[in-house]
Amino acid sequence: MPHPNDPSLRSFIDVDPASDFPIQNLPYGVFSTDANPTPRVGVAIGNYVLDLWELEQDSRLDVGALGVFSGPSLNPFMALGPKVWARTRARISELLRADHPELRDNEELRKQALVPMRDARLHMPFAVSGYTDFYSSREHATNVGVMFRGKDNALQPNWLHMPIAYNGRASTVVVSGTSVKRPRGQLKPPNVDLPSFGPCKRLDFELEMGVVVGQPSAMGGMLSEQQAEEMIFGFVLLNDWSARDIQQWEYVPLGPFLAKAFATSISPWVVTREALEPFRLKGPEQEPVPLDYLKQAKPQNYSIELDVSLRPGGANAPTGISRTNFKYMYWSSVQQLMHHASSGCAMNVGDLLGSGTISGPEKNQRGSLLEISWNGTEPVELPGGIKRSFLEDGDSLVMRGWCQGNGYRVGFGAVEGTILAAE
Repeated sequence: MPHPNDPSLRSFIDVDPASDFPIQNLPYGVFSTDANPTPRVGVAIGNYVLDLWELEQDSRLDVGALGVFSGPSLNPFMALGPKVWARTRARISELLRADHPELRDNEELRKQALVPMRDARLHMPFAVSGYTDFYSSREHATNVGVMFRGKDNALQPNWLHMPIAYNGRASTVVVSGTSVKRPRGQLKPPNVDLPSFGPCKRLDFELEMGVVVGQPSAMGGMLSEQQAEEMIFGFVLLNDWSARDIQQWEYVPLGPFLAKAFATSISPWVVTREALEPFRLKGPEQEPVPLDYLKQAKPQNYSIELDVSLRPGGANAPTGISRTNFKYMYWSSVQQLMHHASSGCAMNVGDLLGSGTISGPEKNQRGSLLEISWNGTEPVELPGGIKRSFLEDGDSLVMRGWCQGNGYRVGFGAVEGTILAAE
């Protein structure tokens, strides 16, 4: 049977070459419809959602105990492990192939199992067990360091030796399309003596990828490169909304807290690690050489094109403000996971690891407004004479990501959020 990543595969469903969801992708999500409001698991294919619970009930998919795909979360499926993930993806690919009649020629089953994307309501794809946000783009860390500490002291001494991170809030991870209320907090501009409490005035986005952990690890243990890689189920687009003025006052001495706890948005489709395999590549050279527990024997970065657009409140169309690539990340997702577990920290099914802001070496590749506007000193100019240093109420931000293949693309869809006024 052809491998699901075979670029020559075609589905019996017509898929535009510019679609994020060809047969080579098959990302997982959770959806419902007006006709059937119960959330269940599906796979995106072209402009359709393939209802895996319908296929499971019809005995076309066998992943173990009946009902794995009937619930509102991918967690039960992820818990079954990499061998089941690979076998299931291969079976879904077979059912969707143009040369395979089983689903193609079964009109009744097609009507039940193929839902037009326009009729689907997308939900959180998995239950987030824990959320950790990293700080792993050298370009981003350097830009921020130059802004606040000067060029000679841009990177802190530990940054080149380990992936830096903080523990975020799983409770406020939301799916794309969820509006975000402007956070409130303590504010203390440099020109005043005492803090005040009120709405954030310097609201920002952070362009990130999120790693979805699909297998647990034991408390007290460590992870090898292979173990960490096999624990990764897939990836989502991630926007870690950030209140820069709240962050500036609170982060000393322990780091981000409320400035990043109010909302984190993710895309509704989880692209599997296996689907990204053709786009794997070697990351930046690491110097100094990492300690033994962080060394990688094979390439662990991916070439994922990333695009950010901003639609100001009241405007009709978005404007692109950043274009970069996940390949620039200094610390890979596998290294992040190995480091996370290295102290003996247990990882759980459904853990989410944010990559940290993804910036590239060029000015147009910066992954946050803090960098794009250089801390507000160089506002972004948008059509109609509109300028932005940070996000204002009514602004909508959209992130997209995709890997470009030969005649097809493996994409993530989009993650969108609109800013609402603070209450």
